[in-house]
Amino acid sequence: MILSQRHGIIMVFAAAVGWSTAGFFARLLPTDIATTVLWRGWFGALGLLVLIVVLEGPQGLRAFGRLGRAGFAYAAVSGVGMLAFIGSLKMTSVAHVSIIYATVPFAAAGLGWLALGERPSRAAMLASVAALCGATVMVGLSRDGTLPGDALAALNVVVGACMIVIARASPGMPTLAAATLSAVWAPLACLPFASMALIDPATVGLLFAFGLINTTAALALFILGSRHLPAVKTALISALETPLTPFWVWLAFGDIPSAPTLAGGVIVFGAVVWYVRHEARTAL
Repeated sequence: MILSQRHGIIMVFAAAVGWSTAGFFARLLPTDIATTVLWRGWFGALGLLVLIVVLEGPQGLRAFGRLGRAGFAYAAVSGVGMLAFIGSLKMTSVAHVSIIYATVPFAAAGLGWLALGERPSRAAMLASVAALCGATVMVGLSRDGTLPGDALAALNVVVGACMIVIARASPGMPTLAAATLSAVWAPLACLPFASMALIDPATVGLLFAFGLINTTAALALFILGSRHLPAVKTALISALETPLTPFWVWLAFGDIPSAPTLAGGVIVFGAVVWYVRHEARTAL
């Protein structure tokens, strides 16, 4: 393994760890959904602006003028996902959110078929059925979560699939600029409902860490690391976010997922890993 690949693996793994902290921060923060979205989003947007300048120089800010319809659509959908994501973490179990969201690749394959005419492979369809069965086992038999929270997690799956399809249909779209815009407008929508009652320096620090670690640092590490890795390795390492997210919550708060949640999670995660590995072998 060459040095750049080793660095790429470390950075993409670190990105997965960063993304997996979402449940930990959501459980730790005493703030409501609107307040959490507000502060986490704006801290994340500030970090993304800095990231754009670091990666592309001051001229990178010109990307906001090149968003176009695809960029604005990406920002709109991404903002909805931000609202649904934080809402689901606050309303249902972290394990449910992470396992449901792991089905995004299959939702993207289906949406890509409908919107772009990209017929999914037989492996994608088989893995999608398996993932759906796993999610059904978890939601239907587990009492860890709540139906409204699980519904928001499912909405976030649709959002994630839309983001993938929009980016695939418009490869020249300035994704970082669009993501930054989404991290501005979604918190603005929450401003009338946010409360400052529980905001103290310690809470502000947690919200700052949430935005910086879960949004800015994770995205920066993913962008830099994925440049040195084949797509299949990037996808497989990124998939570690699914088991890591409930792991941190278990470690910090002692939350042990029920047997149906664990069973559903194993099925979904297994389907994701099998699908990615199968597609990699097919591409050889």
